[in-house]
Amino acid sequence: MAVDEGVAPAARTDDDEAVHRLKPNAVGLLGVVFMAVATAAPITAMTGNVPFMVSSGNGIGAPASYLVAMVVLAIFSVGFTSMAKHITSTGAFYGFISYGLGRTAGLASGLLATFAYVVFEPALIGIFSTFATNTLKDQTGAHVPWWAFAVLMLAVNATGTWFGVSVAEKLLVVLLATEVTVLAAMAVSVALHGGGPHGFTFAPVDPVNAFKGTSAGLGLFFAFWSWVGFESTAMYGEESRDPKKIIPKATMISVLGVGVFYVFVSWMAITGNGEAAAVKAASSPNPLALFFDPTERYVGHWAVDVMQWLMITGSLACGMAFHNCAARYLYALGREGVLPSLKNTIGRTHARHGSPHLAGLVQTVVSAVLIGAFWAAGKDPYTGTYVLLAILGTMAILVVQAVCSFAVLVYFRSHHPESRHWFRTLVAPLVGGIAMLGVVVLLVSNMGAAAGPESGSLVLKATPWLVALVAGTGIGYAQYLKRRSPERYALIGRTVLEETKER
Repeated sequence: MAVDEGVAPAARTDDDEAVHRLKPNAVGLLGVVFMAVATAAPITAMTGNVPFMVSSGNGIGAPASYLVAMVVLAIFSVGFTSMAKHITSTGAFYGFISYGLGRTAGLASGLLATFAYVVFEPALIGIFSTFATNTLKDQTGAHVPWWAFAVLMLAVNATGTWFGVSVAEKLLVVLLATEVTVLAAMAVSVALHGGGPHGFTFAPVDPVNAFKGTSAGLGLFFAFWSWVGFESTAMYGEESRDPKKIIPKATMISVLGVGVFYVFVSWMAITGNGEAAAVKAASSPNPLALFFDPTERYVGHWAVDVMQWLMITGSLACGMAFHNCAARYLYALGREGVLPSLKNTIGRTHARHGSPHLAGLVQTVVSAVLIGAFWAAGKDPYTGTYVLLAILGTMAILVVQAVCSFAVLVYFRSHHPESRHWFRTLVAPLVGGIAMLGVVVLLVSNMGAAAGPESGSLVLKATPWLVALVAGTGIGYAQYLKRRSPERYALIGRTVLEETKER
């Protein structure tokens, strides 16, 4: 298929049925990397997760947790990217698992992944609103209700998706660059000053210490949580230039680049305080002191003020990236006509921008409803909305990641035996899948501690059941289609970009 620079002809299913497709050649390697890294939200992951890991997880071994997680996720990505070289699908996991383990598993996983990204956006709206409210109050004395910032973020996200991935990319490049810069300034300053009050200490990056502390399992879970969204690289394949090369590269750059950054920044934060002082700061009423204190000491008070503002923009960037992910999953399910009414609604793209504009609007409405429901229930935007929805979405996406690893094993054995490799398509996906299941176990066993004051919440208790319900719905509906509408069942997860169609 010839691909032009504008809104392209449709992608095609295995039966060569034309469907709407997204705008091709809209984003390059760096753009895909930025979109993926934005979902990880480095400043939110660092300031939001590391203090909790140090105080209640594996203590000073928090950086080592990131080291362990980076290795595991890199191994997972080897199999994931091997499949991306054969299949380019906006549905990413949905398409990969459908080809590897069959349409029923594909639909169940597609619904789970969609569900995860749908709830991630309102989760990030919660933490964005908290950061914005607190920063404005601390630095100006003004009090603005958190829901006002929630409305603002909903509007920004909806607008970015409507005008296409290239517009969102430009916004995210600016937001991501600034948050990475201020964290790097703190870390590099500590290193240049000789490593803090007691010099350099290598205990925080000793892998053994990742498995020590108050709750090593909790610390390791939070480390993996900090990467959620890195796999979103695959869903931009249809909009990228030369997806067979770009998507695998972008995925590995995201995993390893983010990993090295997380390890270095968290290590320097602990070293910059001193080991004992770091644990004390993280356990204080103001746990952000773990980052603010060394930033003020080695960079200057101005950098602390800037960091507070960048925590706002960083969570905005993360929420925007998740909004784009959710819209693309909704679009991928819609254009295949899983439900006939969806094909001409969320399964359509904008005539000019080639964006999943209607799917984006649906995601905005769903996010607004969830935010409204949590507000009506009196939930705090951070401890209630963010924490509960983030745990719910993380459990769903981790299950899908594990299933995807096993799909890689089957796919290469049954579809491309000539491309099989002992490590890339066997050992790596097997180890990655088992490790991902282990992380799910860590999450289930540490949910109460991770939820903090919401440990008794009905939403938290219902989380495993909600995940099971979504997966069960996908399995049940796929079996219904198989019996009652085999022509629609045949389309599940089979819409791929024609020039990279499975041969």
